Order: sequence, then C-alpha cells, then structure tokens
Amino acid sequence: MVAPGNAGTLEIGENASVAVDDVNGIVRLASETRANLVFVGPELPLSLGLVDALAAAGVPAFGPSRAAAQLESSKAFMKRFLKRHEIPTAAFEVFGPSHVAAAREYISRAARPLVIKADGLAAGKGVVVAQTTEEALLAVDKMMVQGAFGDAGRTVIVEEVLLGEEVSFHVVSDGERFVALPPAQDHKRVFDGERGPNTGGMGAYAPAPLVTDALHDAIVRRVIEPTLAGLAREGTPFRGALFAGIMVVQGEPIVLEFNVRFGDPEATVLVPLYGVSSGGVSSGASWLELLRGSAEGRLPEEASRSAVHSGLAALSVVIAAEGYPDAPVLGDAIAGLDLPALPGTTIYHAGTKKRGDGAVVSSGGRVLTVGAVGETLALAAERAYTAVDRLSFRGAHHRRDIGARALPAILRPRVS
Repeated sequence: MVAPGNAGTLEIGENASVAVDDVNGIVRLASETRANLVFVGPELPLSLGLVDALAAAGVPAFGPSRAAAQLESSKAFMKRFLKRHEIPTAAFEVFGPSHVAAAREYISRAARPLVIKADGLAAGKGVVVAQTTEEALLAVDKMMVQGAFGDAGRTVIVEEVLLGEEVSFHVVSDGERFVALPPAQDHKRVFDGERGPNTGGMGAYAPAPLVTDALHDAIVRRVIEPTLAGLAREGTPFRGALFAGIMVVQGEPIVLEFNVRFGDPEATVLVPLYGVSSGGVSSGASWLELLRGSAEGRLPEEASRSAVHSGLAALSVVIAAEGYPDAPVLGDAIAGLDLPALPGTTIYHAGTKKRGDGAVVSSGGRVLTVGAVGETLALAAERAYTAVDRLSFRGAHHRRDIGARALPAILRPRVS
C-alpha cells in the first residue's frame, strides 16, 4: 500500500489517495489495513510527527520522531546542534524574521562568498551559493522579505563557503546501533558540468571512490557517532535513515547538512547495492530486515559500522520535465515504458500518474529515475544511459555526465 503513490507503484501494489502531510489519514490507513511496518519516505510527514502518531497507534514505523527530525526540518537547529556537540561544520550565523537588517549588515561586512540557506524545508531548493555580496543580499531578500519559500525561509542561515567535494553518507540506526551504507555522490545542478540552479538531485552513483577507508572511518568517528550519541543524550534517540551531506575539505569531513531519510536520488543507488552479491543475486529479505530492525530498535549487536560492500556499483539518472526546477510542465505522455527491461536496470517513477485512457503522464518536476547496477561503475553508466535513451516525452531533459567525477571518460555531449 502506497500513499499517495504514482503510476509506478500501481505496478507493485495499491495506491491510497492520502496526502503525505495527512498524518491522521495515514495513521487511519495503517490501522485499517493492519500494517505491521510503515516506511516513511519523505521529510515532510517526518517533520509533522507521523512516526510519533503511528507509535501512539501501536504501528511500527521506519523513521525518526518529530524531535529528531529537526535535524532536517530546521537548519538553525541542526547547526546549533553541531556546534553544541563539537561536530565539524562551516562557520555560520542565524537571522530570524525580525532581523533582516542585521542579515544584510552581516553580509555586507563579510565581503566574501557565502551560502544562504532557508531554515525550513524547501524541497532541496532553499540554498543559494552566492559568489558576490549582491547575490547574497538578493537571496536574503527573496527568502526573508518576498517569502519565496513561505515560513520556511523567514529565518535564514548565512554560512561560509567550503571548497571541496561533496559526499552523501547514509546510515540506518535503531537509536543505539547503526549500519553504514556505501558512500554516494549526487549531482545537484540541473545542467551538465554543475551549471544552472540547484535541484532536488539529477542523478547519483555509489560507491564514491573519494571515500577511502580512512575517510570513511573519520566520517563515522567525527560525525555519525557523536550525532547519534548527542541525540540520545538529549532524549531524542534517532531511528531510521540518517543522511549526512559531507564536504570533504583537504581530506577532512565537514557537515553541510543532515537529512533524516534516504536521499533522492541516492536511494536508487544504495538500495540495489544492499544485500546484493557480486553475482547479482538480490536478497530482498535482508533489506526488509534492516528496516524492521531499525523501526523496532533491534538491529543486531554486531551491526556493521563499515559500508556494506557488494562488489558492485550503481548509477542513476533523473529525467526531468520541461522547465524544471523553476516551472515544470506537466501532463505529457511518456513513451518507452512498455519496452522490455534491459539487464541490470530499473525504472523508478517519481512525478508520474496514470491517465484515464491508461497512458502514463508526467505529474511532477522530476518524472523518472533510471538506475543500473554493474560489476563496474562504467558498466552501470552504460546500462543506465542506454535505458534512458529509450524513454521520451515532450520537453524531457537529463544530465549526460552523471558519475563523471569518478569516470571522466563518460562525460557525454548534451543531446538536444
């Protein structure tokens, strides 16, 4: 049962017409269907306390409590938490709704590149990397004065720009123990070569070779362990998926942000690698066991702190609607979904729905994600792009350079 679901989830289950922010409706649905595990995917229902409400109804759920979810739902909370627990992060200042003038003065005095972030949830788009004072002031005005992100942007965080390479580091925790998944890298900008506005993510790959064993250990020791320990000490133990956005600066990990759920599109490369042998045999039960163990607070005592390594690589490419991320065009019929699946590939639906005549049409900015697994990252990339090229709809666009940081040779020219 999927709420609210899309055209893809109709192929594997039943869609329920309940919105993701309808906490009472989801609890009622879970109770009526006698669900024995609810997987909460998006950040919004987590920030609204869905897991707490399900727990009160006696329904196990994968995801953190509302209090622990503040690591994502409030960047001000997150930055102050990091400072309190001496976890490395960029220098920052927080400016509330009544301190617009103070924010402008601080930016004018800084006279250096700054990052302006909306405090609340903004679908991955509430971050502006301002190279000039004018760009920073414009971002503050857009968020705090014009209300581009509503209440989510009335408070802003202004922080220093970090120069390095980003890594997505996920662990699954039961409040005490945790399992680290392979490090991944996503591609945020809408166009090839990291150009254009930020998006929710245009593709990802894993494992990221940037993360050596030494760096992996440093991330676990300096970021993951103190974060989970700090939350537990403050009375909000973390269960679910903790996603640390890490900037690697001169070999050292520094926290950019936390998400309290699996990244999108990172999940499309992490899930296929978990419990998969180098022979390509999937063990779905092991994944379900991991989620259930987290939800019920009973990951095994020997839970691994090392990345689960399958010996395989995965890469995924997002196909977006015309006009994404600013003003996506919806309602275009998608061709190619009925073709036989290519070996090692999966098509994940995001912004899709089934029309009355049976056609699958676009219904969101990021429409489809095509994922592939291979013995090497090069093979995964070849498989993914071959599958991407079989899908089409009016105005569709995607990046041709996913994985280029690890495989420069796969950088492909833009195809109109």
